[in-house]
Amino acid sequence: AAPLAQLLSGAARWVVADGGGALAVEGAVPGALLPGSFNPLHPGHRELRAAAAEILGFPPAYELSAANVDKPPLPAGELRRRLAAFGPGETVALTAAATFHQKAELFPGRAFIIGWDTAVRLVAPRYYGNLGGADAGGPDGGGPDGETAMLAALARMWAGGAQFLVAGRLDEGRFKTLDDVAVPAGFRPMFRAIPESLFRRDLSSTDLRGGA
Repeated sequence: AAPLAQLLSGAARWVVADGGGALAVEGAVPGALLPGSFNPLHPGHRELRAAAAEILGFPPAYELSAANVDKPPLPAGELRRRLAAFGPGETVALTAAATFHQKAELFPGRAFIIGWDTAVRLVAPRYYGNLGGADAGGPDGGGPDGETAMLAALARMWAGGAQFLVAGRLDEGRFKTLDDVAVPAGFRPMFRAIPESLFRRDLSSTDLRGGA
């Protein structure tokens, strides 16, 4: 079967696109990933990748998931459409991992480059409450179970060697950073801020789709 068909059927855990059109089932993935929907891919994504590369000493790959906790899975045709925006030298790992716990399990020991808003959701108990500690999903009201499940998921990610590089983002007129994220006590070493001097881009994919 074609690589994307294998990914969507569950026969392949991930597929690597090399930016030149070639696809490799479970090909080599570098030590850092920049996850996103890339709808569309825009200069901010590339600038964030460059900032992360300056910190890490090597360029991360992009990670595009066919799965989303809030939306239907992306079909092969839509994955191909989004892949077409990437160029030579831009590695993309395609997965079916909808959550960061799943991504960290799939790619242990990796650094994930995320924005402030994603970091807030990553440590929000309401995204974990009805999952019995198994994973992070969509918002569900939280509560004590959510707190326990969140801490358990963070512990598993940390045990697997996951790290998070967090870029700031403009929100309600203020540029918010990792300092504005309520990271639970003990897990702060897993997170590292990307300085505003190294990266700041106030236009998002959502803005672009809306014609901003």
